[in-house]
Amino acid sequence: MAGENQFLLHSFIMGVFITYVYDLLRIFRRVVPHGTFLISVEDLAFWIYSGTKVFLLMYHESDGTLRWFAVMGAMAGMFLYRKLISPLFVKYMSAILNWLLEGFLKVLRWLFRPFGYACGKAGRGLHRTGGRLRRLSGRVKRRIKNRLTISLKVLKINLKP
Repeated sequence: MAGENQFLLHSFIMGVFITYVYDLLRIFRRVVPHGTFLISVEDLAFWIYSGTKVFLLMYHESDGTLRWFAVMGAMAGMFLYRKLISPLFVKYMSAILNWLLEGFLKVLRWLFRPFGYACGKAGRGLHRTGGRLRRLSGRVKRRIKNRLTISLKVLKINLKP
């Protein structure tokens, strides 16, 4: 009986832990917005990780047999964490991280202002140096693209039977 109670406690903690990890993922998504493809990849990696953790818990605690009280314990841990801690944790941690990121970006803008990468007052646009660097990088990109296109055409001609 004591072993089952300990297993129930471990499954409850596992449910809290899985929900906590997903909250970290939610905070990351709020701080660094990205597209649906990357969100899908993140979710896939999360569920593979979570499934592995749950499998290892079942393997070590109950020799791989599925115990429904353990599933209910994990669900209870997820539910309680989601209702009591998750809303405040995600809201305030993402706000703090966004505030820190904005401060960091302000410092970077100030540091790179002499190089023309920072915008001045509203409507002034980039400094001259930034425009020159942008035009130079555009020329370099076009040259590389043209050379790669020519090389690809030559390769196709040489590979024809």
